[in-house]
Amino acid sequence: MIRVLLVDDHPVVRSGYQRLLEQAGDITVVAEAGDAATAYETFVRLSPDVCVTDLSLPGVGGMELMRKILQHNVHSKVLICSMHDTAPMARRALEAGAQGFVSKNASPDSLVAAVRATHDSMRYLSPNFSPSLISHQPDAEAARLASLTSREFEIFRLLATGISPTECARLLSLSAKTIANNQTLIKEKLAVTTSAALVHLALRNGVISSHD
Repeated sequence: MIRVLLVDDHPVVRSGYQRLLEQAGDITVVAEAGDAATAYETFVRLSPDVCVTDLSLPGVGGMELMRKILQHNVHSKVLICSMHDTAPMARRALEAGAQGFVSKNASPDSLVAAVRATHDSMRYLSPNFSPSLISHQPDAEAARLASLTSREFEIFRLLATGISPTECARLLSLSAKTIANNQTLIKEKLAVTTSAALVHLALRNGVISSHD
């Protein structure tokens, strides 16, 4: 039986995923979480076979959750299931250590197949992505985005959603000076000069949505 931890900030979505996965017969949802902090604590406590997480979560997002999980155990298996299903975001997730990436717009069968593949240490992309996604040469903007470290990316995402540098520092347990230094470096790496340009870049590449 494949033991799964579901992470999504919408209880209705988690409930739907649980029913879908457990109907498969070989998958059981051992726990759910609505935010990254609870998810990480639960993962450490229960050691599920697969963590299925959204990217958009209250506070720190799914990328930062994955970074912490893999830091805890490099062999952990994380599957991203997100509406932010642009090629740059999928590439970013896979390069950061995700075993697979499933669009929330994909068919229900895709999620079941993705969980099974992730459990078997096989890489999985939902059908709306090209299999050549990883080998495809990214455009200049996507390449700049890919140059961010995992920590820089999470700071970028938080700032792009409108979270203040002070709150960002609190969420990531970093000093305000560290956030300020990273903010400057992030803008340099992404070749933007204003906070507005940072937000527009995040929207274009599916890092955030207009609903975040």
